[in-house]
Amino acid sequence: MSYIYNPKTKGSGIITAIPQKGRCPNNCEDCFFQNGRSYLEPLEENLPNMPSKEQARGMVVRVNDGNDSNNQQAFVIEACKKYDHKFYNTSMPIYLDHFDAPVVLTVNPGNLVDKNFWKIDTPPKNLMYVRVLTNTWNAENVKNAVAFYTKKEIPTILTFMAYHDHLTIPFEHRTHYILRKRTINEYFAIKRSSFLRIMSQFKENPLVFSCGNEGITSSCRFCGNCLREYFATVERMKK
Repeated sequence: MSYIYNPKTKGSGIITAIPQKGRCPNNCEDCFFQNGRSYLEPLEENLPNMPSKEQARGMVVRVNDGNDSNNQQAFVIEACKKYDHKFYNTSMPIYLDHFDAPVVLTVNPGNLVDKNFWKIDTPPKNLMYVRVLTNTWNAENVKNAVAFYTKKEIPTILTFMAYHDHLTIPFEHRTHYILRKRTINEYFAIKRSSFLRIMSQFKENPLVFSCGNEGITSSCRFCGNCLREYFATVERMKK
């Protein structure tokens, strides 16, 4: 099976890896890996999708851009031992310190998106950053998550949701979204003006960043969050 590159990470110094077969068991709504629009479709034929050690040389491996690293955690860790530089992704707030490398935690996955978020009272050293899923109607939840984690000196990345079905967007918020291409597919994604308005609320907080630059580019090439926080976390883990 030939490795398939994630077009979002092209030219960024990041390469992606998914060790597991099949779909992620979390079944988070609006995950593009769950709605049949992934660059790896058909998943039954293209997973696992693992770069060789040579392909990953000199790059940072993002483990599980389309699954959860706490799904078969021991298997995932073993499968990725060959990579010199890697970080894991999970939306499960468990066993984070069991990972042998930095880990990113999505704190408001699935049904929590608008309502609540996972709270890690004592973050482990290898917690690279927390990802907060963001839209125009979950402002209170986002603010609470940002306050909780940045007080603990944990970098917080706002990832703006995009929707393939505009009917899933509350009627009164549809004016904040526009149909546009993100990487390879069209989605109803946040308008730049609304994105800037939300981000402006955190401009005085040096620990808050956005995943990509909505309305301009979603490419990892022009972001840099993961590389910056990966190496900062590796340095912290040495202490």
